[in-house]
Amino acid sequence: MTRSRSRLANDSWESLLTAHAALMKRFAAEPIWDELSMREYDVLYTLSKHEGPIRLFELGRGVLLSQPALSRLVERLADRGLVERTADPEDGRGLRLGLTAAGREAQRLVGGRHAVDVARAVADVLTDEEMRALESIGRKLAGGQAPAQDTHRTPKEAVL
Repeated sequence: MTRSRSRLANDSWESLLTAHAALMKRFAAEPIWDELSMREYDVLYTLSKHEGPIRLFELGRGVLLSQPALSRLVERLADRGLVERTADPEDGRGLRLGLTAAGREAQRLVGGRHAVDVARAVADVLTDEEMRALESIGRKLAGGQAPAQDTHRTPKEAVL
C-alpha cells in the first residue's frame, strides 16, 4: 500500500524526532557533562560559532529554550564567568553576549568529548553517503544552504 505524500511527510518527521530523542538520551548518559549541563553547553557552543558578541534574540535562534529560560541560563553562565555581557554599541539599552576565555575553554573541553560521542553514534550506523545525505537534508529542512562541495567527494556524492 502506498502512503500519501502527507503521511510520508509525517512519518519522516516522526522518525527524525524519534532518532533525535534516542540520541539525546544516549548523549546525556555519557560521563562528559560534569562541568556543564547539555543546555549550558548548547549555549556556549552556539556562542562559539559567532565571531563576536551577539544579542539574546540571536542566541535564541540557535537553542531550544524559551526567551525567559534562556535569559536565566545566560545569567547563571555569566555568574560563573563563562559568558560576558557587554553594552550594545548600536542600542544603549541592549546587551551583547560572548564567551569569556573560561567559557571558550569549557566549551572546547566538553565539545571535544561530545564530538567523539556524536561521531561514534552516527558513523557506527550510517555510511558516508548516508551521512552526507543526512547533512544535506538537515540543512534543507533548517532553511540553510547545502554544504560547500568537498574536494574529496565526487560531483554525484556532493549532491546527495
